[in-house]
Amino acid sequence: MRSARAGTGPTRSWVSLVRNTSSTWAGSCGRGCSPPPVTAYSVPSSTATHSGQGRSSTTTHTTAALARTAESSDTATETTRGPRLWLVDATSLPSPQTPESVFTYGAPQLKFGAGAADEIGYDLSLTGARRALVVTDPGVAAAGVAERVATQMGRFGVEAVVFDRAHVEPTDESLQEAVAFGRERGPWDAFVAVGGGSAIDTAKAVNLLTTNEGELMDYINAPVGGGRAPANPLRPLVAVPTTTGTGSESTTICVLDVLSLKVKTGISHARLRPTMAVVDPLLTVSQPPGVTAASGMDILCHALESYTARPYTSYERKRPEERVPYCGSNPIADMWSEKAMTLLASSFRTAVRDGSDLDARGSMALAATFAGMGFGNAGVHIPHANAYPIAGRVRDFRPADYPQDEPMIPHGMSVSLTAPEAFRFTFAASPERHLRAADLLAGQRDYREVAAEERLPAVLIDLMRDIGIPNGLAAVGYTEADADDLVDGTMKQQRLLATAPRPVTEEDIAGIFRRSMTLW
Repeated sequence: MRSARAGTGPTRSWVSLVRNTSSTWAGSCGRGCSPPPVTAYSVPSSTATHSGQGRSSTTTHTTAALARTAESSDTATETTRGPRLWLVDATSLPSPQTPESVFTYGAPQLKFGAGAADEIGYDLSLTGARRALVVTDPGVAAAGVAERVATQMGRFGVEAVVFDRAHVEPTDESLQEAVAFGRERGPWDAFVAVGGGSAIDTAKAVNLLTTNEGELMDYINAPVGGGRAPANPLRPLVAVPTTTGTGSESTTICVLDVLSLKVKTGISHARLRPTMAVVDPLLTVSQPPGVTAASGMDILCHALESYTARPYTSYERKRPEERVPYCGSNPIADMWSEKAMTLLASSFRTAVRDGSDLDARGSMALAATFAGMGFGNAGVHIPHANAYPIAGRVRDFRPADYPQDEPMIPHGMSVSLTAPEAFRFTFAASPERHLRAADLLAGQRDYREVAAEERLPAVLIDLMRDIGIPNGLAAVGYTEADADDLVDGTMKQQRLLATAPRPVTEEDIAGIFRRSMTLW
């Protein structure tokens, strides 16, 4: 394990819960972790849970009884004869003094179906727009998709100007170029993003910075940027995804790499959410297998992370003006996340194997949008926080089916590489949700013989192997010597780590990175 740094993170402490008849350790720290010293702690025999969440926000939740148990009897200390001591990590989420009782939910207007992209001109005309900027990337532009959208907009009296230099995996430099174009050629009544998450996020940034004063770094999330909230409303933005993955058509987030800092970060505010998502499965048929695999893992982790996020009731009560889009898992976000996982189970492998299968493509497109509706409100946590430094510190990895002119680790791939270990780490926070997610993603495959805490990691690893995701961080160029640097990048993502279902220290993240060097 990584050496603790002076002044960083709490020392791991533990409590014991009285259960059953003999001493057994129920740990929650994953593979390769020895049980720490025990402190006996008396708790009530029952604790209240929050309705609809299936788990308690207190540190004495009885899901300790569902956590993994060790075989040796000398790993716990008996305080009285007879009862068994169940141990649970005392760094679990503290009970709020005044629990939150309100959650918020937002989503764009959705138009879905084959041919939906041919109706954008009509949709924009209803907003009164007369001049729109179409944002796309060179690949989508070369395929003629953006020009087709722009041409049919003209039939409804909407002048369209195309910006076709959105960067795959946007950077601060590429976004500044797009913003400069938007400011120079504006004003605009509306924006249309045609492409993957990179084009959609680029359009979000242009929309933000052509309707509000300031520069890009002013709005990037703290501590990397200034974290400023937009003072003015944004213009209508229609998002037309041509890949199935990011869910950016549904979310309030713009993701980018800050090149000078070698860190991936973002801008997050409710006003960034697109006005309308136009999801046309026909636009995704040409997506190659490698892109389908990586972007599909992004969908999967969106759904999984939002489903296992800390519940909204575990936060302190906020005033209305203090509430942020990421409010924690809640019944509505859970519904979308569960549906996304069900769709992925039936379509993901098929879409990678046979991109011409329209049923599979349609299911993947719906899953991406549904997962976006889930995580865009509940939030994501450890795998996404880890993904930012993984992608931002890439050396010379060039994935198949992506542009080969520069090294890159696609966002969905970088998210997936630590996901099995991350969910092994979070299992004890909500065993029932991790098991439910494993069942949904397994589809017709039977994992009942796999130990409970290993079931979700096993489902993920089998899928990743089947669709060609690299076998861990070592396969994309990292070694254990990089762990400290990667941890530094992850710990900058406090907005995401705050959504995790249990507190996360630097040592926890270091362990997840080290155990993710090789996954199978």
